[in-house]
This record gives sequence, C-alpha cells and structure tokens, in this order.
Amino acid sequence: MALLVMAVGSGTFAAATGLLGLTIMSANALLLGLLIVRGVMGLITTPLHPASAQSISNWVGETDRARANGLVTGAAVLGMAFTYPLCGKLIDLFDWPVSFLIAGTATILLGLVWGFSASDRPAQQNSATLAKSQPSLTVGDTRGGWKSLLRNPSLIWLTLAYSAVGYFQYLFFYWIQYYFESILKFGKEESRWYSAIPLLAMAACMPLGGWVSDQMEQRYGHAIGRKIAPVGGMLLSAALLGLGLMTVKPAPMVFWFALAMGALGTAEGAFWLTAVELGGKRGGSAAAIINMGGNGIGLLAPLFTPIISRYLGWKWGIGIGGLVCIAGGLCWWPIRLRQVFPQPATT
Repeated sequence: MALLVMAVGSGTFAAATGLLGLTIMSANALLLGLLIVRGVMGLITTPLHPASAQSISNWVGETDRARANGLVTGAAVLGMAFTYPLCGKLIDLFDWPVSFLIAGTATILLGLVWGFSASDRPAQQNSATLAKSQPSLTVGDTRGGWKSLLRNPSLIWLTLAYSAVGYFQYLFFYWIQYYFESILKFGKEESRWYSAIPLLAMAACMPLGGWVSDQMEQRYGHAIGRKIAPVGGMLLSAALLGLGLMTVKPAPMVFWFALAMGALGTAEGAFWLTAVELGGKRGGSAAAIINMGGNGIGLLAPLFTPIISRYLGWKWGIGIGGLVCIAGGLCWWPIRLRQVFPQPATT
C-alpha cells in the first residue's frame, strides 16, 4: 500500500506540477504553488526506497538480496537517465507543463497496474521454503523505536556514508548537463545524451554491484564481505571522476564520468540491505533514515557546486564530489554487522 500510494501520488503531483504551469501566469504565485505541490510530492514519495528494501527482504533469500536491491535502484536511475533526452524532447515539442502532465499520467497508470498485481509477501505455500533461507531480521535493537534507531552508531555511520552517495549523485543529476552545455559548449542535443550516459552506466552497475556484494559475503563472511563492494566502489568512483576532469575531449570525458557513476552504482544495493538489517523489525524506518541523509546532504550539491565553481572553477566544483565520496567510503569502517554466513574456512 505504501508503494501504491507513492506511485499514484507522485504521478498525481507530477501532473499537478504541469497544471500549475498551464493555469498560473504570475511568477510569485507559480513559485508558491510549486513549493506546495513539490513539497507534498516529496512527502508522498518518501516510501520509495525504504518500502522497496523491506519488500525485497520479505521476498528474496539472504544470498540474493543485495543484487535484488541493485535491480530496483538501478531501474530508478534508468528512468532518471532518460529524463535528459526524453523529457528534453517532450519539452521541445510541448513545453514543460504538458511534459509533466504526460509523465504524471504514465506514472499513475503504471502504479495502478503494479499495485493490483503485487503483494507484501509470497503466497502462503511458498513462505515455508523461502523462510529456510531467511534469518530473522533482528539485528538492531528495536525496543526503543525511533530513539533506538537514532542511537545505533552503525546506522548513523551508514547514513553518513549514504549522504556522500547522495551528494555525488545530485551533483550529476543537477549540474552535469549544464557543465556540458553551458561551460564546455558541447551543444544542447549532445549534452543531453552525454548527461544520460553516466546515469545509464550507473543503472547497469547497480545490480552488478549487488551480485558482487552477495558473492563477497559468501566468500568472506557477512561482517567483512558486505563492506567490500560499497567501499571499493566509492573509492574507485572518486578516482575515475578525477580522470574525467583531467580530459578535455567529450568522448573520453563522458567515458570516465560513466565509469565513475558505474563504480558508485555498485555500492547502492549494499546500503539498502544493510539499513533493513540494522533496523530489525523497523527495517523500513531505518531505510528511511539513510534515505533522509542521502537526500538531505545530497541537496547540498546543487547549492554548493555553483558557489565553489564561482571561486575555484568548475573542475573543483565537480571534483569536490570525489572528496566527499572518499569520506563516505571510509564511513563504512566503523559499521558493525552481524555475522550471517559461516566464516570462510582457513587452511
């Protein structure tokens, strides 16, 4: 129900965004209307990642959950990637209000189809089989509710780590097309596709990173193996971003930026699975906390990037995302995870 309300509600308020543009002519009134409509839309879309992560834990066995989370988050980024060429073309053809109406209507229809065909858990006859591969998610002490979650140091460190991911992602979502088109003068159509390619790479690498995380856990144990993919992906992402900023031609720059976003994508599945495990019976709430960190700190990227770029140049404005990503990767070090798989045999 949470995801159904999220899908239909987000589509409704996306369409309402377009209606504001069609009916309000005053700039001040339009700004006020957008603040209200987009604010309520933000509230309604909150369950997206938390509820998805909890649903995956209900449906998928322990050894495949990181990969399943990667598939879900990868699908979300796939949609984001096509906003540059697809929504850009819709805006060229119909202007932005009608493009929001089209996107909102499509989201509502897709949400209704999904909502009436999905369920919280597998059918009863499959539950016993699935339960054999699912340990009880009671990693976190949930007796104190929200206070207990906020006092969990591992969850706080995880939130800080995901805040770095959010900053890096928002940097690309909001500024990379502007960087290509207005700063580097690559052209409008070219810049749209150049902006989409890194996100497509990220979407493709999210399920791959989840698979790698699952394999590392089985090989090195839960407590250590879970950290390998996110830490390695975040550190590698920062290095690849630096290589992209050192180039001047479009093709190699987009290539390195795509690899940087792809490396960051490999970390995604482990975040949501770890949040649900740390939250125990309040896994959805724990995932909501890291989601708040990712979006809250991530929103600093649209604000800080032009300020940093004004004084230090755009390479520094974008490159600071790599430094933030390194700091986020290091935040995984103090996170304490319960050992689920047997420790690997030693000889």
